[in-house]
Amino acid sequence: MKIRYDARGDAAYIMFNDAIEQVTTVRLTEDIAVDFGPGEQIHGIEIVSASEHLGLLRDGDFPSVIPENLKAKAS
Repeated sequence: MKIRYDARGDAAYIMFNDAIEQVTTVRLTEDIAVDFGPGEQIHGIEIVSASEHLGLLRDGDFPSVIPENLKAKAS
């Protein structure tokens, strides 16, 4: 899993699968979209106006991300 943030566009992308594949995008709201890959597997989530939705400071001072109870499959 990767989390990217573009301060210029104030957009965040949470990528669950970094393999390049064709995705179908479903917009949940004007600012939030989910990308689905084959078999309706979630590829990623895009959040625009991320500073507003995620409480980020646009100056690069980011909150810590703490994974809890997560175990990834071996690649």
